[in-house]
Order: sequence, then structure tokens, then C-alpha cells
Amino acid sequence: MAPPLLLLQDIALTFGGEPLLEAADLSVSAEERLCLVGRNGSGKSTLLKIAAGLIEPDSGTRFLQPGVNLRYLPQEPDLSGYGTARAYVEAGLGPIGDRHRATALLNELGLSGDDNPARLSGGEARRAALARVLAPKPDILLLDEPTNHLDLPAIEWLEAELEAARSALVIVSHDRRFLQNLSRNTVWLDRGRTRFLAHGFSQFEAWRDSMVESEERAQHKLDRKIAAEEHWLRYGVTARRKRNQKRLEGLAAMRDTRRQRGAFTGLRLEASEADISGKLVIEAKDLAKSFGERVIVKNFSTRILRGDRLALIGANGAGKTTLVNLLTGTLAPDRGSIRHGANLVLATLDQGRASLDPETVLQNALTGGSDFVEINGERKHVIGYMKDFLFGPEQARTPVGRLSGGERGRLTLARALARPSNLLVLDEPTNDLDLETLDLLQEMLADYKGTLLIVSHDRDFLDRVTTSVLVAEGGGRWIEYAGGYSDMVAQRGAKVNAAPVFSAPAATKDKPKAAAVQAQRAKPRLTFKDRHVLDNLPVRIEELRVLKARFQSLLDDTGFYARDPAKFAEVSAAFVKAEAALDQAEREWLRLAILREESAG
Repeated sequence: MAPPLLLLQDIALTFGGEPLLEAADLSVSAEERLCLVGRNGSGKSTLLKIAAGLIEPDSGTRFLQPGVNLRYLPQEPDLSGYGTARAYVEAGLGPIGDRHRATALLNELGLSGDDNPARLSGGEARRAALARVLAPKPDILLLDEPTNHLDLPAIEWLEAELEAARSALVIVSHDRRFLQNLSRNTVWLDRGRTRFLAHGFSQFEAWRDSMVESEERAQHKLDRKIAAEEHWLRYGVTARRKRNQKRLEGLAAMRDTRRQRGAFTGLRLEASEADISGKLVIEAKDLAKSFGERVIVKNFSTRILRGDRLALIGANGAGKTTLVNLLTGTLAPDRGSIRHGANLVLATLDQGRASLDPETVLQNALTGGSDFVEINGERKHVIGYMKDFLFGPEQARTPVGRLSGGERGRLTLARALARPSNLLVLDEPTNDLDLETLDLLQEMLADYKGTLLIVSHDRDFLDRVTTSVLVAEGGGRWIEYAGGYSDMVAQRGAKVNAAPVFSAPAATKDKPKAAAVQAQRAKPRLTFKDRHVLDNLPVRIEELRVLKARFQSLLDDTGFYARDPAKFAEVSAAFVKAEAALDQAEREWLRLAILREESAG
């Protein structure tokens, strides 16, 4: 086996008296594809900085093979001191770098190169930083949250670029799909130590869960042993003798072990829900909105019903946030009408965390100055609510500006979820959140009884949460697709960074008219019967969902079978039948919805 290009061994580092890294290892071989995962605050970014040579550990060794070209992408790139984006990128090339490649990468990422760094948005600064680390074609690329603030076309471009590169990769990211597509090995940083999995991220979560279950079994045994030792400590007649000091030390060590293992849990997400809204939430008819000559929305109509989970996706600048503002009534359209249903209560999580004043302390940012928050009718002290989002009591007076990106993300979630709502607008909710927080957010949204409007670039999140997606097709045209992101790609025939594929192949040069006619004849058509079925299926689907829920509630009664086995069997059969009918109705609606889009293309 070839020696590693980069090797970290037994890395230890303490911040503020608390150990962040205790025995962390990292080995990177030529062309290796490695993802580094762990909770927010576990030290992933710090370990990357040590690997890049930017931070000296308290102990441990770092070895980089002589002559190895290493580049590091920080989570928050600093472009200050450079006159243009091109100057910033070229400064990272080194003595033998190719300036033409630097310019080409900037152009592919949508930057001219003459851009003023001080005026770049977060996404544009990230693109310039990517061009800077990719341009030299390094032997090792250390990437800290490379997809943050990028839109879907840029993420898919970056995936393709990294897949084709010969660089070894070490990636820290919250984007599951990105990690699944690029990683071959996984390093889990947990409570200061690293664990290695010789598989990509796609197998990590099952492996991690098995490790946690194993630890929980060991902790259960430890708890029993601690209980026995505490009983001895209280009642043992020899507890104070000198020869038993070792046993007391052992008890202290076991308690310390239990405290460390307990650090894995703690995060709780719960949305404060308002009274149920009307069945119709939003109805838009013939909307149009432009800014100067730039058309954002044109001839757009939709109906959003209670319980829908609608996502808006597209390139940065396509108008996703503008369309959300139109639908929620915070922005007036140039033409068309918006009708909101009865009893609508809106809560918003904004993309830029703009509502967070950096000078406001954490407690006041959550409550506005009160000592309590109210969640679903239950008053809760702010310190307890902070603990639900992994904030310690000592952080109550910490200014928001001193929080990390992940902490600000959790704070924004906490603020949004504390407000009663039945319509929740989430603008880039996954930014800066770790994978465990994302899991809990997805579970909470699955239980949320209201309606969701989501703007996100996280493909895995969209697949797990949404029931339909609206895609910006350009020129103010928006098309809705049933399902999540992957369903959209299957129906559209292309990803977001490409034009949709609806019709037959283009006509040949020899017979353009004949081919065009043939393509028109081949285009699928929605019959009158199909239209009738499509119009009535939503009602049928809702009826089946209610029926299935009623059967489910009966079966949830643990004493049902003991009271009436025959009735239990009858209800079970009816539940299976209703579930199958619902599945068939949803599949038929999806088929006809796709057919309608294709016939309209």
C-alpha cells in the first residue's frame, strides 16, 4: 500500500478549557474520496484547519508528503485585500498555475473575473473560492461546506468537476446527496475521537446507528454497575477505608464515561401549531411580476391545499424568494390575483438570517425579552427551550454575532418553530445544520399538520419532505412536478441546470417538416376521460386517506384484538385494502399529471 499523502495522528486540542479533539486521526491517500462527518461543534472544521496547517494542535503529529500540493476551502472565504475576483483566484495558483484555467473556471461559475469582491453575495464569494482551490489541480482538496450558498445548477456542476478531478478529497458537508455521490470512505468525528468506515456516506448512517445501539447497551450495563457501586458507597461499612479509594476512583471514572456517552442526545424539535387552516390555503391566478425588463413570473396559476409541501427550486436569481413573497402576500403582483384561505397563520425562516441582530443576546433573540416561550399551549422557560436546541445555560447572554453558523441556524429554527403557524415558509432551512439536526427537522416536518413552502438546494431534503416542486424554467415560466427532486428529474427528463426534455427528438436537417409533424403526432394527449379522472382523483385520494387513518386509529388500540379478534381481522383487511387503493390512486394521479405536463409542452 502506498504511503498516505497526508497523515494526522493522535491530534488533541483544547478550547476554553474544554477538550475539542482528544485522539483524532486522519489519513489521506492519493485520489482518495473521504467525507468527514459529525455534529455541529464536534471539531470537523478545526480538524480540517489542522490538516491544512493553519492551526497547531496541542499534541499529535501532522505529516504532509514533500512536494504535495494541498488546497483548503474555508467555510467562510475571505476575499478582502483583492481588487477583483480574478486577482483573488490567481493568487492561489502558485508559480506554475494556469491563469487560463482560472479564468475558465470563473466563467463556468458565472463570474466575469472583474467582479469587485466587496460586492459579491455569499454564493458568488463561494464560487470565487471554489475557482481558487480548483484551478491549481491540487493533489489534496480539503473542502469545508462547499455547497453552502450554492444553487442546484452550481452544486451539480461542482459534483461533476470533483468526480472528474484526480485530487484526493476530504469533504465536510451537510448535503447528503453530495456526500453520497462523491465519497468512498467515511470518518466519523464523535466526542473528540475519529472512527473510520471503509465505505461511502451511503452506508454511514446505518453503521453509526448500530454503533450507537451498541453503546446504549453498554451504557445500560454501566448504569447497573454504577447503581451497585453507589449502593456500596452509601451502605458499605468499609466505604471510608483507605484500601477502597481505588473503588471510589473507579466509580468516578464510570460516571465520567456515562456523561460523555450521554452527550450524543439532547436535540428536540417541536413546531408550535396554530388552529387548523381552511382546506384551500393559497390560490393564485395568472400572476405576473417583473423588475424592469427582467421577468420573474409570467402567467402563473396554482392552488395550494392544506397539508401540501411545495418546494421552489432553480438557479440563484430565478425568483424563488420573490414567488414565495407573492404567494404569501408580502409582495404585490403586477397582474393577477392571490386568494388566501381562512384562518391562515404564517411563520417564516428566512434565508439570510437577516432578522438576527448580532448585538442581541441569545435569550432575547428567542423570546424578545421574556423568560418564557409558549409551545402548543405549554409555557416553557427559555433555558429549557435553549437546551432543546443544544444551547447551554451559559450561552443565554451570548451575543448572536458570536455564535457559529450552525448555532445561528439552530437559533433561527428555534425562533420560527416557537411562533404558532399553520403555514410555514422555510427559505434555505438546511444551511449550516448538521446531519442529526436535519434528521430531526425532517421528522418534525413530517408530523407538522400545516402547509409548507420550501426554498432549498438540498436534493435529499427535498426528496424526503416535499409532495411537489415548482421549477423555474426561465422567462418567468414555472412548472409544477409531483413528488420530490428525483421525481422531478424523472418527469422533466433533465436536471435543473439543463432544459426540460418533453417532446420527441429534434427534426433532422433532411426532413424538418416531416419530423416536426411526426413529433407533434407522437406527443401524448390527455383524453376527456383522463381529464375527468384527474380532476376527481384529489377528492378520492383525500377520502382514502381519511378512511385509512380511521382504520389505523382502530388498530392502534392495543386491547382491540383481545376484545374482538374477528373484528380486528376485518378491520386489518379493510386497512390493507384502503392502503392499496390509496397507493393506486396516487400512482394514477402521478401518471396523469405527468401526461398533462407532456401534452402541454
